[in-house]
Amino acid sequence: MPTQPSPPPSSGQRPLDGVLVADFSRVLAGPLATMTLADLGARVVKVERPGTGDDTRSWGPPFSATGATYFESVNRNKESVCLDLSDPADCALARELARRADVLVENFKPGGMAKLGLGYEELAELNPGLVYASISGFGSTGGAELPGYDFIVQALGGLMSITGDADGSPYKAGVALVDVLTAKDATIGILAALNARQSTGRGSHLEVNLLSSLQGALANQAQAYLGAGQVPGRMGNAHPSIVPYQLLECADGPLAVACGNDGQFAKLADILGAPGLATDERFATNSARVRHRSDLVPLLEQALAAAPARIWQDKLTGAGVPAGQVASIDEGLDYADSLGLDPVIEVQDASGRTVGKQVRHPITWTPPLQAPTQAPPALGEHTEGVLRWLRG
Repeated sequence: MPTQPSPPPSSGQRPLDGVLVADFSRVLAGPLATMTLADLGARVVKVERPGTGDDTRSWGPPFSATGATYFESVNRNKESVCLDLSDPADCALARELARRADVLVENFKPGGMAKLGLGYEELAELNPGLVYASISGFGSTGGAELPGYDFIVQALGGLMSITGDADGSPYKAGVALVDVLTAKDATIGILAALNARQSTGRGSHLEVNLLSSLQGALANQAQAYLGAGQVPGRMGNAHPSIVPYQLLECADGPLAVACGNDGQFAKLADILGAPGLATDERFATNSARVRHRSDLVPLLEQALAAAPARIWQDKLTGAGVPAGQVASIDEGLDYADSLGLDPVIEVQDASGRTVGKQVRHPITWTPPLQAPTQAPPALGEHTEGVLRWLRG
């Protein structure tokens, strides 16, 4: 097993205390996966190019007082080390880092790490317990030469074909959703491989690609085609299998309404002052409502036009009918805070000074997990100390 460094001081045992992660990834999917491991207690050493570092260090505006907010969003609780992997001496240090690591995450072009002498086969000989995760856009076979950009994968993978108005243009999601999904898949695979290693003593090579992660997340939409031969299309904010499950216009704007069963629809009809809708044979069951969507939606919006969205939200929520106004990011965070979810944490620099805020890791633990809150590192901030350790 690799020689482990002493873990940083901890206020309590964390699930991944003592696990060392060599992070050779950049941009979003890989860094989000490694930040998740760091939030759970792993020591993550991020290897960056001298001078420029991770591409996202320059992706802005917006910039905070300490750097590009894009970079900051997925790189807290890490150490930054600058190594020129084209230099034999620096590449040897990278290999030594991998020899000591429990996990290595990389998103080079398939085969790129192997050309540097840092491929799985070579490193597994040095470190049989290494869990090696490779992230790409389209896999290491027929799509190995294709550049892996979230936007392109959303287009080619089918997500954009079901996003947007029926008579409008396809749209991407408002965040790099495929990168985020891929990061989650990579993290799941890494944790499973670490667990398997406890009984086998050996690591694994995991391959995760954006296209497969997207298509694995298409869920009911993909199964509509595979199981029933129906190719879904764009429906705006409507749901292909549930009605009403969409935005409905009120006196002052839209309200999201989601009736997942007939009982909720009956409550909706009653609150809108139109109880007869729930007994109308066109709308009495969900299947009937789906078939008669074009008849039902105007009737619902006619009733909702009598009051502002906020009034309807309060009435419907109070009666157990899921409903909510469309919030901005700041309003969404405020709402989560009002529910006691504590969505935001403060992060500190090496001196313990608070330098910013970030969205916290989304899992809540009992007993509480004292997650680290170290701010994203400056480029090369830890190079001297880590290289001294690697040479020692």
